[in-house]
Amino acid sequence: MEVYLIRHTTPVFEPGLIYGRKELLLHADFESELAAIRSQLDTDFEITYSSPAFRCTELARALSPTFSTDFRLQELDFGEWEGKTWDTVDRRALQVWMDDYVNVRTPGGESMMQMYARVSEFWSELGQSPYGKVAIVTHAGVIRLILSIVNEIALTNIFDIKVAYGEVIRVRISK
Repeated sequence: MEVYLIRHTTPVFEPGLIYGRKELLLHADFESELAAIRSQLDTDFEITYSSPAFRCTELARALSPTFSTDFRLQELDFGEWEGKTWDTVDRRALQVWMDDYVNVRTPGGESMMQMYARVSEFWSELGQSPYGKVAIVTHAGVIRLILSIVNEIALTNIFDIKVAYGEVIRVRISK
């Protein structure tokens, strides 16, 4: 199976904003970013999956008139930190989370391990499906986790994986 991991286009936000699950508008350059993404897609997909976030569903809709949303493709839930900026959250709580973001949940949110569980469940189910070519429109965090599964990268190292807005990454699932 050939899978195209597609990160959403550039959203509108202030620097330092914590926006895992926060809904954001799309940048005015959406159409040019969409054209760049389309230029990297040389195929029609049997199915397109999307995170339910607006920044993903708008791109999925532009790429495929029919797509399915899946909550497991959502970005990390930052809980009480959503919509705040990194410099305004409690310093001690931030340090505790940064010291072990794999296992420590943000206040009212989830840990990377919890996110990994839902993403890996989705990925495992996808691997059992009959499709040959699949598009997944999602977030950098989800793409990093999928790449950590495919390439056996430790969760403590996933932030070494850089994923740009509108980036398309092809991976294969062997059946």
